[in-house]
Amino acid sequence: MDMLADISRKGDFRLFQSFIAVMVLPVRVAAEAAADAASDCAIWVTNGTSKPQSVSDGERLGFGVACLILFLFGCFALLLAWTFNVIRSYVYKDRVSLDTDFDAGGRVSLGLTATTIVSQWIWAATLLQSSTVAAKNGVSGAFWYAAGATIPLLLFATISVQLKIRAPGAKTFLQVIQARFGNRTHLIYCFFAILTNVIVTAMLMLGGCAVLTSIVADLNLEFSSMVLVAIIGSYTFIGGLGATFYMSYFNTAIIFAILLVFLVGVFHSPVEGQPLGSIDQIYQLLNCSKGPDGNHDNSYLTFLSLDGVVFGVINVVGNFGTVFVDQSYWQSSVAAKPKQGMWGFLLGGLVWFAVPFAFATTMGLAYISLSTYAGHELLTPQELGQGLVPVAVANEVLGYVGQILVVVMILMAVTSTGSAEVIAITSIVIYDLYQIHLKPYRRVLDSNSCILCGKSKGRMANPRDQCSCTSMTHCKQCSTDDLLINSSNRAMKPGFKCGVHGRYRTYLDLLKNKRDWAIVITSILFIPITIVCYRLEINLETLYHMMGILIGSSVAPIILSMFWGRLTGRAMELAAVIGLLLAVIAWLIACVLLYGSFDLADFVQNSSDDTNFEFSMLIGNLTAILSGGTIAVGVSLLTPFDEEQETELWEKTRDIDNPLLPWTELYIKEFAITETKLVFNRPSLRQMTVEFKTTYRIALFLGLALTIFLIIAWPAAMLSVKIFSQELFRWWIILSDVWAFLAAIFIIVVPIATEIVEVVKQIKASRRKTSKRHLPSRLEMNSDKVSNSALTISGMSLNNSTVTSSGAI
Repeated sequence: MDMLADISRKGDFRLFQSFIAVMVLPVRVAAEAAADAASDCAIWVTNGTSKPQSVSDGERLGFGVACLILFLFGCFALLLAWTFNVIRSYVYKDRVSLDTDFDAGGRVSLGLTATTIVSQWIWAATLLQSSTVAAKNGVSGAFWYAAGATIPLLLFATISVQLKIRAPGAKTFLQVIQARFGNRTHLIYCFFAILTNVIVTAMLMLGGCAVLTSIVADLNLEFSSMVLVAIIGSYTFIGGLGATFYMSYFNTAIIFAILLVFLVGVFHSPVEGQPLGSIDQIYQLLNCSKGPDGNHDNSYLTFLSLDGVVFGVINVVGNFGTVFVDQSYWQSSVAAKPKQGMWGFLLGGLVWFAVPFAFATTMGLAYISLSTYAGHELLTPQELGQGLVPVAVANEVLGYVGQILVVVMILMAVTSTGSAEVIAITSIVIYDLYQIHLKPYRRVLDSNSCILCGKSKGRMANPRDQCSCTSMTHCKQCSTDDLLINSSNRAMKPGFKCGVHGRYRTYLDLLKNKRDWAIVITSILFIPITIVCYRLEINLETLYHMMGILIGSSVAPIILSMFWGRLTGRAMELAAVIGLLLAVIAWLIACVLLYGSFDLADFVQNSSDDTNFEFSMLIGNLTAILSGGTIAVGVSLLTPFDEEQETELWEKTRDIDNPLLPWTELYIKEFAITETKLVFNRPSLRQMTVEFKTTYRIALFLGLALTIFLIIAWPAAMLSVKIFSQELFRWWIILSDVWAFLAAIFIIVVPIATEIVEVVKQIKASRRKTSKRHLPSRLEMNSDKVSNSALTISGMSLNNSTVTSSGAI
């Protein structure tokens, strides 16, 4: 603790100093590593006054206490969902619509976007699997988990901007694929998107249930999965995507607070006779531990780790799939404007890096130290595969309180990611399956045809046959309909009478009902998915390594669909399907060659000490992502292409829109839009590109620069030393500490500050509009006096003050 205080007095350059120390110090202290390694390990291993407890030993959390925690957390989640609805209804005056459930109004602030990205990316695997990798590989394991999973978030910032430029009205990335390539390609990628959601759901539920059943007495997997699903489904049902944004903030803040508690408890709270609490003491225990054969000198204190690098590659490939093919991340992009979305992904990625980097470094290295101190492994291979390293460490560091903190952390991670996955699956079911394939409102030729009237929106259409529809915002009859519905106290509300929008609004109300059922059914399906995986003995570690094999072939085609005009639908289809088949075949062949026999049960279990599991998964993951990209590019280049069609191609993606609330209304300020007709009121593709050119370039430059730094520059610098000296290890922990503290400050302060500012601005704007309506000019007051005189027309006395829109009806 004294060391942290000393560091904190050095000014505002703590993170910079730590980076410089970690980058430069290896060269200076390499010669000292051998001397530092010569410790009397027998003293550390045999002189312990107490032995650490395993997961199954010691006092366990009572069932009643656990139920109380779950109940209070569920109530808090429902309160947040209700709060979001109140703010959107009474502050932002949002119309209750289907789109609001999935894009939260489309104006989510930078802070909330960043915290939602962090919260969605903090899976149960982020806390559990990262600690397992660190416990197996040492310091390199924590780094490669964090770096490999951060890269997709950083690069997605560019995709986010590109989506808002070329398809600003899209609610799912699958709508873009359908507009460009047609229904068959669209259905194939719907399959991959839902498969991704199922894999992520299975991982978070398996991890969460494993922790709950290991900590809570008399709690089985079936009941724990039901409780988690009840919490996830209830507040998602009430608040939609917006509730997820609000809940994400509190989840992330609590996770960071608990992370800092464990960090201080493991490295900076020395207790006499205990193995943890001091950086130097943990270093000595790590120095006395025997690491895997793939590590240099069997040391946990080295970046020269074959297993660590292999996992890093698998991690990168798999996480590209679970970001670029997971609709929940596209949902966050849809909910924000280009600039806010770009900074949200970049800052969110850097903040998220601190979670696995600091948490896995803390828990993983603490687990190794405790096992060395005890003279035996604290967990069985099965428990290690389930990701129970944090449970074992928390039990030793904080005892009963530690168990409660781990339960709360897992609840935060599971419910936030689970809610995002529910929204993602529901949006695919509603927007891509029901609205396009099952029960479309109107079967039009393409997205350029107006769904309200069926006429063309422009671009080469005869003026007599052009669409003349306006948005609902400028429709007086729709305003009258809203007034009548909102003022009605009857159970059966009046129907929509607007001749232009009425029938389509009725259709969207039907979709809202389907949306509600989709949320309920999707949430309930989480339970059998969890139980089936558990019965098949598919654990968290297996799923994490397998996900790249199953979905990696679709990553490159999806990225290309947003950038490359020459990409064809046939190339998209062949790349995803053939790439998946090649990946599975390559994985099976590698398994047979490495294991010497064909046994699927052995192939999916990482229980042996050899590297067969890691290398077979590596071959399958690389085959998936490389074959998908190669096939997509190769088939497209072999297909004839008319360059003149490219402009019209992107116009199709810009035609994706909701005619009631068109995307142009989000950009009235940027482009000074005054036209009300849907045909003429949108900026051109060139205007959009020029307006957001700077945002796009910043996203591309920072995304690539940070990627190169994380996977090339930083690891290369660490390879200059074979084994960490005690001084270098101390700086490594300080870097982890500082990154975690700065990330916590940002993610706790910035989101709530930006949201408060936005709400205050909206309240002031609403008051100005109200005051203008209620403060008529002198001329208007004089005209009112004249018009208030009684006029008799056909025996009827009319008074101007009683002539209202409802009276006109």
